[in-house]
Amino acid sequence: MTAPDTRSPDRARVAPVDGPDAAGRWLRGGAPWPVLAAASLVYALSVWQEASAGRLGVDNAVVVRAARTLLDGGSPYADKRFLYPPGAVFAAAPETLLTDRGVSLVAPAATALLVLVAVVTALRIFGVRADSRLAALTVAGLGVFLPLRSVVHLANWTVFSALAFPAALLLARRGRWGGAGVVVGVAIALKPILVPLLLLFVLARRWRALAWAVGVPLVVSLAAAWAMPRPGLFFTRTLPFLLHGQDAYARPYDAAWPSVLPRLGIPPSLASLLAVAAAVAVLGFARLRWRRGGDEGLRLVECAALLMLAAFLVSRPSFLHYALVVVPALVASVVVRGAAARSVWFWLALLPQVAGVNWPELQSAERHAFKDFVMFTGATAALCAAVWRARPHPATEVTVSGDAYSLCSDPDPRNHSGTR
Repeated sequence: MTAPDTRSPDRARVAPVDGPDAAGRWLRGGAPWPVLAAASLVYALSVWQEASAGRLGVDNAVVVRAARTLLDGGSPYADKRFLYPPGAVFAAAPETLLTDRGVSLVAPAATALLVLVAVVTALRIFGVRADSRLAALTVAGLGVFLPLRSVVHLANWTVFSALAFPAALLLARRGRWGGAGVVVGVAIALKPILVPLLLLFVLARRWRALAWAVGVPLVVSLAAAWAMPRPGLFFTRTLPFLLHGQDAYARPYDAAWPSVLPRLGIPPSLASLLAVAAAVAVLGFARLRWRRGGDEGLRLVECAALLMLAAFLVSRPSFLHYALVVVPALVASVVVRGAAARSVWFWLALLPQVAGVNWPELQSAERHAFKDFVMFTGATAALCAAVWRARPHPATEVTVSGDAYSLCSDPDPRNHSGTR
């Protein structure tokens, strides 16, 4: 005899798939101040190491040079290295007040600070404090993460997208989709990395927010182009240069499939076809992830990350520091049960980017793109695999007249007393 089971199947409690668990609660807990200090020291030393290297802030210097050219009456797009939208020229105008030496020092430091702000913003999506254990681990991890060193050394404007990505998702998480659209629009007006994120507004059917995300960069770009001489050079010179994957100088650093696969012996046409097919498949997984639901913060982060990673696989160029757009938010998601970032395969994909680890035949700058290719592809595969495993399954029970009947073969049904 067993104890009677008087619970109705309709009232049976089901454990949530998403939400905090023991590991999540521990990561959310406050870190001791020595741990926070040690994490900050690791981060600061990493930034200082990059600040001590030569040719500091070269990417930012290109934008500043374009702004100075505009102030002198020339066209910023006369320089083929200036690859930003027109609005970026005016955004860089305050830097023209500094000397070249001042720009090369201030810009990398500001970049490092903006990355920290992006980390705190990503943590807030899941209600995690800035002095938590996860915050300390994330900051220390970034200190040995090569994409951080790359973006700081170059002072690349990708950092604005890295900040706008979690900021937009945090606003969306709080129901402020219009604000999220404005944030994405401003980021696109400076550098169009977040264009794939427009699909998130489509999936969410937030048409007004989508209008903001499209309208802001359109208005800013048109106004800035009207205020500069020969803006048509953007279409006749800059855009073709971008569509061809830039030139021989930048191509070895490009981690996109159409750039890396031919270096592995695959014909370029086939490599492009494979890249497009992979991107379309990842977009399908992003849609599946959105339809699955679950924890709203996790849903937003994973779906948005898949949209961005799909673009990184196929679009040229895809550089190392682009990883900072999605990695902080994905790392912050580990506090939620069922997060794809809890998969060991996600962390293995990031392993080649640990500073100080020597990988045979891949240490040169020209071959670094192979490690970046592994990072983008591996992280994408880990997210897609998590979505596939968590897809809805057909119910294995049906309820008839208040009694549960298993779909498996059982010729001897249970009676109401719980005995056979």
